[in-house]
Amino acid sequence: MGQLSLKNIVKTFGIIEVVKGVSLDVHEGEFIVFVGPSGCGKSTLLRMIAGLEHTTGGDIVIDGKRVNDLAPVKRGIAMVFQSYALYPHMTVYENIAFPLRVEKASEAVIREKVEAAAAILHLDKQLQQKPGNLSGGQRQRVAIGRAIVRQPEIFLFDEPLSNLDAALRADMRIELTRLHKQLGATMVYVTHDQVEAMTMADRIVVLNGGYIAQVGAPLALYHKPENTFVAGFIGNPRMNFLPVRVQSVSDDAITVDLYGQSLSVEVDVPAAKRDGLIGTDVSLGIRPEHIRLGAGTATMSITPVVVEHLGQQTIGYAAIPGREEHFCVVLNGTQMITADQAVDVSFETRDCHVFDAEGQAFERTVDLSTMTVPTVV
Repeated sequence: MGQLSLKNIVKTFGIIEVVKGVSLDVHEGEFIVFVGPSGCGKSTLLRMIAGLEHTTGGDIVIDGKRVNDLAPVKRGIAMVFQSYALYPHMTVYENIAFPLRVEKASEAVIREKVEAAAAILHLDKQLQQKPGNLSGGQRQRVAIGRAIVRQPEIFLFDEPLSNLDAALRADMRIELTRLHKQLGATMVYVTHDQVEAMTMADRIVVLNGGYIAQVGAPLALYHKPENTFVAGFIGNPRMNFLPVRVQSVSDDAITVDLYGQSLSVEVDVPAAKRDGLIGTDVSLGIRPEHIRLGAGTATMSITPVVVEHLGQQTIGYAAIPGREEHFCVVLNGTQMITADQAVDVSFETRDCHVFDAEGQAFERTVDLSTMTVPTVV
């Protein structure tokens, strides 16, 4: 079946608590991605699901059965590690067949399952080769094949693409997405790369400091982050945050003033009304890819200190008075800006986000169903 439920999972190492009461339901056939910075607890959580780490508290339930005390081999899962963990002296065939030989399957069953997995992974012509003769992407597919032959209810992936170069990572993202659709299996995938999360997941679980910061579909997290951590983590380059002061409020909008030594413009931001806001300091969030050259609804002048010309994109970084972080703009690659030369940029208020002093997002009142990620992202 492949249903997974985490109920108030806690993990401590000595006095250090690394997973702090995580609860999550993973549906049958779902592709779930755990994402977050190093040390957020995502790999530890995956290892507890696999049975490679004991839980300090809480329950792990697979298909209605509590599995905390079951050995990994009895949990109905298969795990693919960051390191390929292949046996260099064995052929591809024998590496894929290894878990079946441990289970003492017959030669006929082994042959059938290995050949079926090889066909799915396009490894038919490499079955008699050894890992040393394969590319990094082929080795990772062998590791995945070894998981497939076990016919698990749940696949677990622990940063499986981190050892590959950029081109191979893009290819393997496509392969894994195709594999998920073909097998229809439940997959739980850990990565620190938000691009992998955005491109492959049905739902993303963003972890921060051992807690779940937000769970949702990729574009829901992009367009409607619940806090500054998710807003800054999902999206590359990260969202800009500007200090602003609330000037007035209405039923469906907040008027804020962007203040600084030479920066002052009022913008109406589509966010739900709260009481006691007037005169308070909040943060205005705007993604770099939602900014364009020239005047618009909200216009400001910036002076880029660094400009990166990437062909498809031009990325500029400008210093903002009173802020340590640079203000970033992502423009079409045909639009030229130059370092140390002032330029006017603008954005639409419907693309803005507002966060309170604790970093929690104000509910947005725009129709998110009509919004799409700009092509320059």
